[in-house]
Amino acid sequence: MSRAVLSLGSNLGDRLGFLQLALDAVRPALVAVSSVYETKAWGVEDQPDFLNAVCLVDDPARDHWAWLRTGQAAEQAAGRVRELRWGPRTLDVDVVTVDGVTSEDPELLLPHPGTPDRASVLVPWVEIAPDAVLPGHGPIVELLKGRPADEVATVRRTDLALR
Repeated sequence: MSRAVLSLGSNLGDRLGFLQLALDAVRPALVAVSSVYETKAWGVEDQPDFLNAVCLVDDPARDHWAWLRTGQAAEQAAGRVRELRWGPRTLDVDVVTVDGVTSEDPELLLPHPGTPDRASVLVPWVEIAPDAVLPGHGPIVELLKGRPADEVATVRRTDLALR
């Protein structure tokens, strides 16, 4: 079994449509998807706000590399252009964790290194998997409790919905 957590983000163009495109790319492996949240940009802050969501997927035929390639294909279908690290993007699909696999390969660091420090990932993840554990870091509920309250408050749940 290959169960993965994917973080989705978009801050250019049809943001909700691009998140939906990513979900459509992982069907029928989709197990759960969070609400849609709006967050301030991280890294390069002078850019539009992001829509974010987290999804759980499960497919015994896919390993961590296959999840990475699936996410990259969705990003390409959304017309993502990589010009500036942490810059604006039509779609960003991060592989957060896959069955507890760890990887130090520069192309696929697992678990995703930014996860413990990003309320924009932890808040939606806790919504759909409150008992989840980030390998090497502990329960995500505890990681979220460790984030500054003002940072967590910037992760705003929207009325938008993914199918």
